[in-house]
Amino acid sequence: MTIESAGLGDIVHPKSESKRILQAAQQFEALLIGQMLKSALDSGGSLGTADGPGSALIDMSAEQFAQTLASKGGLGIAKMVATGLESHATR
Repeated sequence: MTIESAGLGDIVHPKSESKRILQAAQQFEALLIGQMLKSALDSGGSLGTADGPGSALIDMSAEQFAQTLASKGGLGIAKMVATGLESHATR
């Protein structure tokens, strides 16, 4: 496809594609971290029980913590996933 035949919606800028890939990878990492936190909370650890009166607040706090942690580098999973996806997308 030539530039002349491509519509504006068909043009993908490499920087915006990289940003979308990184955001998706960070969301994936946040999901994984959130699941680990939920598992730790459900095990009846010192943070409380899943059925307690503050369970909804604890769940929301854990989700927000997971998202913040992932957006700041987290466990490094997002970076590895993004690197793999970018190298696969450029083929």
